[in-house]
Parts: sequence; C-alpha cells; structure tokens
Amino acid sequence: MSRLTGWLADRRIPRPLRASVYRTYARFTGADVTEASSPLDGYPSLGAFFVRRLTPGARTIEADPALLPSPCDGTVQDLSVINEGSILQAKGSSYPIRDLLAGVGDELELEGGRAWTIYLSPRDYHRVHTPETAELTDVRWLPGNFYSVRPSLLLKKPRVLCDNERAVLRLETERGPLLLVMVGALNVARIRVVGVEPGDDGPPSIRGGVNLARGDELARFEMGSTIVLVAPAGGPTHLHGLAQGDSVRLGEPIGTWG
Repeated sequence: MSRLTGWLADRRIPRPLRASVYRTYARFTGADVTEASSPLDGYPSLGAFFVRRLTPGARTIEADPALLPSPCDGTVQDLSVINEGSILQAKGSSYPIRDLLAGVGDELELEGGRAWTIYLSPRDYHRVHTPETAELTDVRWLPGNFYSVRPSLLLKKPRVLCDNERAVLRLETERGPLLLVMVGALNVARIRVVGVEPGDDGPPSIRGGVNLARGDELARFEMGSTIVLVAPAGGPTHLHGLAQGDSVRLGEPIGTWG
C-alpha cells in the first residue's frame, strides 16, 4: 500500500486542477496552504506539495543559545529520561534506545540523557532542520517495515519505531553530540537527507561531514512520520512546562542547555 501511495503521490496533476486538489487535501488534513512558498499551481504532484517549503518568516528559530529549538513541526508524543537503556514509545510501552540507534553513538553515555519523540501528521511541514550549529558526521539507513506511527496505534504494536525503516543522524555541536532519528512510516516512507544521496540499498554511513548552521534544513519526509531527538547524559534537558500532546512548531524551544 505504501508503494502504491508513493506512486500515486508522484503522478503529475494537470495545472488547472492543482490548486483545488491541494485545497481539498488541506481541508481534510488541516494543512495551511497560505504558508507555501510557491503558488499552488506550481507543485506538479501531491508529493511535491507535501514537501513544500515555507514562505520566508513563516517560522522563527529560537535565538537564545540556552534553549534548544524544535527541529520540526509536530505533536510531542513522548518526553523521556533514558532509564536502564530504554525510552517510551507510548505510555506504558518502552523499547531499548540502542535498538533504535542501531550502532550510531555506541560510545556515548546515554543513561540519564533525554529523548524527544515528535509525531508529524499530514498537516505538518515535513522538512526537518538542525536544532544547533553542527557537523553532520554520520547518517545510517536501516531497512524495515512501514507501519503507521500514529500515536493511537503505538500501544497496539510495540517497537514500531525500532522496526520501521529509518535514518539515524549524528550531529556534532560545540556542546556535544545530538542524535536524530528519522522514522519512516505508512504511505511512501521516503527519507531524504541534505547532502547525502542513498544508493540502491542506502549507504551504511556518510563519508565526510556536512556543516549546518542552527535552523538549516537537514532532511525531509515524503509523507507523515516521527522524529526522535536523543541527547546523551550531560546534554540538554526537556523544557519546563512542555508536555506530551503539545503541538510544537519548527524553531520553538523544546529543551534547555546546561
């Protein structure tokens, strides 16, 4: 079904029909078409509209260096302290963090660190940006399933985030490493990372670093999914007052350094 959805999303839509198709999509999903950086008839397919860029100024990246900005739009699915090597997928359902990371950052001390799980629904902006000035030093693709990651389904199918196709990214910042996991899901599940082109089977890792400023585009999903941002022990902590179920937008603070 995911492959069929991907094929359909890539079909060209006649220009006279595009605006009405995308407005209909927006009515069903809640997407804000006014934020699109191009006229609606400029997107040749639903897939192209889905990964639309935003108009300048539609998002503001938090400037306070003491705060950690969200790398994406979405809904906070979970805020975890890494305990006995595990974090929550959903309330009452945990999984080993090392299984999710699949070898990236194996030498890091994660116990006592923090994790932010953010779900991107079809209404959200689907490009992910770097939360800190950093060098992207590792990108590891993991093949897997294409199960839905809707929060309501995660209790019914444990370990979805570990079992689904994903890309694990390592960002080296001046204040220490951050790990960001892009989890693919039902309907297309394509993941693209800036400056990295996967081969037929996806490369095991990146060769050479990619330098990014705070707020630069890092990656994108070509349909809805989830990110998990992981900070090792001694890194940023969850922003006071942020809670499960809260909506966040790219650039808004979600954590505190030091």
